[in-house]
Amino acid sequence: MTAEMVAPAWMHQQITAEQYDSWSEEQCAGVEIVDGLVVVSPRASKRHNRLARIRAETIDVTPTRPEHVLLVAEVASPGSETTDRIVKVDQYAKAGIAFYWRVEQAATGVPLMYTYVLDPATRAYRDGDVFTGVVKATAPFPVEIDLGQI
Repeated sequence: MTAEMVAPAWMHQQITAEQYDSWSEEQCAGVEIVDGLVVVSPRASKRHNRLARIRAETIDVTPTRPEHVLLVAEVASPGSETTDRIVKVDQYAKAGIAFYWRVEQAATGVPLMYTYVLDPATRAYRDGDVFTGVVKATAPFPVEIDLGQI
């Protein structure tokens, strides 16, 4: 006898920003909201977590709203490439987030960082620089990151 896996009903219903704002920090942990739908994030690999530890000062506000965000740095995982490359880029731009950086694992094993800058007139990102090795950026703040050391 086999049991059929059925996703909970809440995973198939869009939620509002107000509903999300009412959730506790524990309820928000491990999920993302994409097009109003709750997406459970799979457990990150050790490599993903090492890449994600690029330090930045954050505002201790839960949940974080788009107006609190200057830069989103996304670490792509296997299975999230389409969401990170297409869906999130579009949504972050429409939300007015000025900078989007995406880090991906290259076939060579060395991470690549793709940078995007918001064009406020079109609410779309322009392609920025692509980095491998050492990231030297001046906007939105001066930073130097050796991707090979992460």
